[in-house]
Amino acid sequence: MMIYKIFRPSEWAHLQTAGISKGAPVDLADGYVHFSTAAQLGVTLSKHFAAEGDLILLACDPTGLGEDLRCEPSRGGDLFPHLYRPLALGDIAWSRVIRRGDNGHETGPLE
Repeated sequence: MMIYKIFRPSEWAHLQTAGISKGAPVDLADGYVHFSTAAQLGVTLSKHFAAEGDLILLACDPTGLGEDLRCEPSRGGDLFPHLYRPLALGDIAWSRVIRRGDNGHETGPLE
């Protein structure tokens, strides 16, 4: 089961250039990189990214993130994956653009 990180294009460009990223502004403020499961992704997009244009969806295999990944209660008590180290380019299994359409952002199929 993959977990997902949403980046704005500029944040994705930074990760590609630097090789690591401490995440988006909300990640920097909270001290960890926020992820969503496939089931949580739609609400995350609508709640935090509804006004954004095209975004980048990053998929990561949680087993490769080791002990730095913790599932902690958040929105509605649901457990969300949080990474307590910078996200490395090598952590990314795949990435793709998620376009904003008439019905919000279209993620396409998720694993």
